Amino acid sequence: AAPAPAAPTPQPQVVSVRPSVTAERPAATLEEVDDEEEDDDDIDETLAERLVGLTEMFPDFVRNGSVSLVKGSWSLTQSCYSLGRAASWVVFSSATILFMPIMIESERLQMQDQMKAQKNQILLGPGAAVSGGPSLGPPPI
Repeated sequence: AAPAPAAPTPQPQVVSVRPSVTAERPAATLEEVDDEEEDDDDIDETLAERLVGLTEMFPDFVRNGSVSLVKGSWSLTQSCYSLGRAASWVVFSSATILFMPIMIESERLQMQDQMKAQKNQILLGPGAAVSGGPSLGPPPI
């Protein structure tokens, strides 16, 4: 029995030819054009689909950690806002209750002083209200 003839070994196929650097084509102008890159421009994706696709490239612990960080930050912001509203209500309502009577009383005293000065001006003449005492000179013309 004669040995079986050996099958010819397949020759490797050239998938792509690497461009060579020549004087006509310096290294800065060499570009390898990939057909898949041209097809990526035609794909219509929404922003939500792109974000979901981006989340798939991170491990679960990174995604879960960032989600909990955002939720915690949002919760802290809401708590601070609520506390600020409550504190400002307490401060302004207390200030109104405490200082409004003082403001009213000072306004009342100022009006009394004004009325007293007006009364003196009517009784003693125009110069008496300014100086506070009887005028020594002739009345102003």
